[in-house]
Amino acid sequence: MSDDPLDAKDAAGTTPPRLVIEIITLFPEVFTSFLQASLLGKAVASGLITVERTNPRDFAPGRHRQVDDSPYGGGPGMVLRPEPVAAAIDDVENRRGRAHRLLLAPSGRLFDQKCAADLATRGRIMLICGRYEGVDERIAELYADESVSIGDYVLAGGEVAAAAVIEATARLVPGVLGCGESVVEESFSGGRLEFPQWTRPPLFRGLGVPEVLLSGNHAEVARWRRREALQRTLSRRPDLIERCPLTEEERAMLADLERI
Repeated sequence: MSDDPLDAKDAAGTTPPRLVIEIITLFPEVFTSFLQASLLGKAVASGLITVERTNPRDFAPGRHRQVDDSPYGGGPGMVLRPEPVAAAIDDVENRRGRAHRLLLAPSGRLFDQKCAADLATRGRIMLICGRYEGVDERIAELYADESVSIGDYVLAGGEVAAAAVIEATARLVPGVLGCGESVVEESFSGGRLEFPQWTRPPLFRGLGVPEVLLSGNHAEVARWRRREALQRTLSRRPDLIERCPLTEEERAMLADLERI
């Protein structure tokens, strides 16, 4: 029997999902194809990940199920009212349990690989998708555990951002990717961009593959990849160096490069 609590079976004798994702969205149909494709689709089909979608409009009062209203203080656009969003969250958690709640908003902190890794261990997360000019601020104050943004730009709603969060988080759940090493070596996992990759054929339109990758010398390949990752990070994302300072090995690599 496994010692991993994630492998424990429930009372019915089935293994519970390693991650449950609750999405609060006015457009649940946006996620249909996304949740059926590629590795994510396989993870959902196998039960490693469960994704539930809840529409706040189902909880809106009145015949027209209105979920938005004009902003206090005036201005363009409409704002999502707090009542239907809060009712949707309450309904989900009353039936299925408390989740770690994220409000997807341009004003949130920048979503990154570290955040994705944290979410992958939470067991149950909730993504609250805004629309129009945003969600009434009282949802952020009363319900959101944190607010996150996927970049310095504005989308029509939080659904695309939620899809990005799901993709980045789900692939870090144990069992979703076939090779655990790919998670360790890819971009941002160690504060560096990933090294460049090549595959067959060895010659394509006049461009060949670096000889070291064909050498069979695994130690040299590993060192070459670390050096390439460092060079790429320095040239393209020097801000990552500030957040994750150079190691002694990397300083030595830079010194070697300067002598070339």
